[in-house]
Amino acid sequence: MSAPIISVRNLSKRFGAFTAVDRLAIDVTPGSIFAFLGANGSGKSTTIRMLIGLLRPTEGSIEVDGIDVIRHPRRVRDRIGYMGQKVSLYQGLSLHENVEFYAGLHGLVGRELEARWGALRERFGLSDAEAERPENLPAGIRQRAGLAVATLHRPRVLFLDEPTAGVDVHSRSLFWELIREEADAGRTVFVTTHFLEEVDYCDRASFIDQGKLIANAAPEELRRRYSEGYRVHISGEPPQEFTTAAVDDAFFAELDPLLALRPGAQVRIDTPSMTDVFRRMIAESGDARQAQP
Repeated sequence: MSAPIISVRNLSKRFGAFTAVDRLAIDVTPGSIFAFLGANGSGKSTTIRMLIGLLRPTEGSIEVDGIDVIRHPRRVRDRIGYMGQKVSLYQGLSLHENVEFYAGLHGLVGRELEARWGALRERFGLSDAEAERPENLPAGIRQRAGLAVATLHRPRVLFLDEPTAGVDVHSRSLFWELIREEADAGRTVFVTTHFLEEVDYCDRASFIDQGKLIANAAPEELRRRYSEGYRVHISGEPPQEFTTAAVDDAFFAELDPLLALRPGAQVRIDTPSMTDVFRRMIAESGDARQAQP
């Protein structure tokens, strides 16, 4: 198994008497999409700011792509790309002028810049937007432009802080297709989102509540732990309904003989929503806190 590209141990951040992040420990596998989730004020943004070297933790350790972020915060920024909810493109400059500015920060000029931006421009569908100022672009195109600029210097790790906020459903879907392409190309994506259904695009998800990590697993494992399972409806005579903890190869192996006895039967599987999973997770976390002395 490969070493984690992001490794966090005992990470804490206190502001006076308030603890924003409390002894956080996570590992992120290279080339994966890792969701980092929680309610407003749970500590998500504080954590990301520490991971990219903008905020010094009170205690703990952070390593990103082999670099000690606490000791060398500037060095790690060459290895990462960052995109927040408010796309970091300067108003008053055209998209192409923004590209030239950000490329210059990483020493990209001339033919190398034109080659890289030309490929990104085509892939992200930005040719018609290149001469426009960011404030004049629709939200979906502006988000695609932000992601393209964030990947211009070919970072090993992408940090995306609520990148689809304020974007319509269709644009969000296209955006996630681009994110998956980045991961398939070997780039690691660390993402926060308020749209819990987007967790299913991710390989793994961590949930933080009041600064503490309360869950860290693949989406299907979270459903097994924090829901009553999948509800399966089989039409026919007589109709049948039952629940199962997982919909996997073993489930279908058991289902096939049953369907063979009921020709023409149709199956509908209701998947537990990630919103319901999150609610139950938070409720159990609150119960656990109340039970502590």
